[in-house]
Amino acid sequence: MSEPPPVDRREIAADLERARRALHELLSRATAADFDRLSDGTRWTNEQLLFHMVFGYMVVRRLLTLVRVFSRLPDRVGRGFAWVLDAASPLFHEVNYRGSCAAATVFDRRQMGRHCDRVIAKLQRSLARESEANLRRSMAFPVRWDPFFTEAMTLEQVYRYPGKHFDFHRAQLTLG
Repeated sequence: MSEPPPVDRREIAADLERARRALHELLSRATAADFDRLSDGTRWTNEQLLFHMVFGYMVVRRLLTLVRVFSRLPDRVGRGFAWVLDAASPLFHEVNYRGSCAAATVFDRRQMGRHCDRVIAKLQRSLARESEANLRRSMAFPVRWDPFFTEAMTLEQVYRYPGKHFDFHRAQLTLG
């Protein structure tokens, strides 16, 4: 069996940078009225949704740790954990909604750009240090939590996840 090709870290790093720049552009051109307007297809305002988009990058830092741990355990343990999380999906979605509402008051339009810069810089450093073997590690995921989660995800896929999440929600913004 042949070795899989190496993970294209430059591509992942470029996507992290693309989203970081896009967030700054969105923040710089939005007006106060834009931030306060409801987004399309969510219960969030644009400001709350922008924070939620940044939060996707924050979550990845925790997901990386989970994959590193659960990938070393028997598969049944990871599948059981994912099943429990899936069963808690209604609670997760409510906490996710309310948490982004509350957090957007702290990491508001004036703070979230700098916070995003810090989080993405940490992800960039982490990605650069990962071994190929670690990037291939995987664990079961709760597929009811996010449309971009699959039943099993590698560390590489987790690094690629927040860009998909960002782009999905970017389409829901109703900025002028």
